[in-house]
Amino acid sequence: MHSLEESLEQIKRGAVDLLLEEDLVARLKNGRPLRVKAGFDPTAPDLHLGHTVLINKLRQFQELGHHVMFLIGDFTGMIGDPTGKNVTRQPLSRAQILENARTYQEQVFKILDPERTEVLFNSTWFEQMKPADFIHLAATHTVARMLERDDFSKRYGSGQPIAIHEFLYPLVQGYDSVAMHADVELGGTDQKFNLLVGRELQKHYGQLPQIVLTMPILEGLDGVQKMSKSLGNYVGIRDEPNEMFGKLMSISDTLMWRYFELLSFRPTSEIAQWRQQITEAGLNPRDVKFALAEELVARFHSSEAGWQARAAFIERFQKGALPEDLPEVQVQSQEGRLLIANLLKEAGLVASTSEALRMIQQGAVRVGGERIENRDLELVAGTTYICQVGKRRAARVVVL
Repeated sequence: MHSLEESLEQIKRGAVDLLLEEDLVARLKNGRPLRVKAGFDPTAPDLHLGHTVLINKLRQFQELGHHVMFLIGDFTGMIGDPTGKNVTRQPLSRAQILENARTYQEQVFKILDPERTEVLFNSTWFEQMKPADFIHLAATHTVARMLERDDFSKRYGSGQPIAIHEFLYPLVQGYDSVAMHADVELGGTDQKFNLLVGRELQKHYGQLPQIVLTMPILEGLDGVQKMSKSLGNYVGIRDEPNEMFGKLMSISDTLMWRYFELLSFRPTSEIAQWRQQITEAGLNPRDVKFALAEELVARFHSSEAGWQARAAFIERFQKGALPEDLPEVQVQSQEGRLLIANLLKEAGLVASTSEALRMIQQGAVRVGGERIENRDLELVAGTTYICQVGKRRAARVVVL
């Protein structure tokens, strides 16, 4: 049994907004397990570590004894979430949505306890609603209220078109909370407006308004832009163990602590102790990063895969293959991309692009520990790569 103080500490770990904390305290004191909701539109088949920030928080609620509801937005996915977009999303087909939804269920149970997770699809209630029901739902909010949302406001101000169905998205997401009788809804900071709409709709339908808990958007491997597959700065939860381990070891020592806070299940006291040992006792940050990478590989594969990936990384990068402290260099891309030969030259790892091509042909070039054979490989901006030419020339290369 967890005390109120322990529960609050766990719930607030890494969170940005908690609205309203006094409402949460009152419901925790009531002793009833909370109905905790997080929704995901299955717009792509694969999840990455950025998506797992919310799923990790759901797991923490499970460990505190609460009822977790994992909502797959198979209906909202066909609308297309306009959050953070300056153009209208292209809606996905029903077949695409269902296929992606299937893979989501397979992936989330690497984190959540399937025995304590209720998986819901919002088409369950929306496909039963009639046109008059949607008109009633739309009547609860004004256009002026919708334009208070930052991305809508910017698009309207700059003359970018906003489709009518995009205004429906926050209402539909908010109505999910009504249908699910949610006590708590989780979302990224970019979802705050939608989550607050859920509170208002619950009041409108005679329910207690949900508590809103927002989590930060996880930075990608570059430490600057949010983790995104399109930017190439992501770690997919279905990445192979060695690939996942190598990507995580490429993050900066500063970003490592952010990943510990949002992705690790280790106690905060243990993480704080590592910080102190690095500052005061000379502990190598690399050794702490080993622990992070091994924990995450073990979570999505197995404990054996975790320590094997660690051993393989040490074999590749520490036993004479690479120096311990890699220099970091920045290179400028051309329209967001840079050919591998140009990258190696700009990073000072070869004297010319012709030498780079020759080394690639000889099998002497590695990126992230993987041998490169494609001379036309393009590296994307916003990403950091560990590049190696031969046995001794290596650098952490940041593509701008």
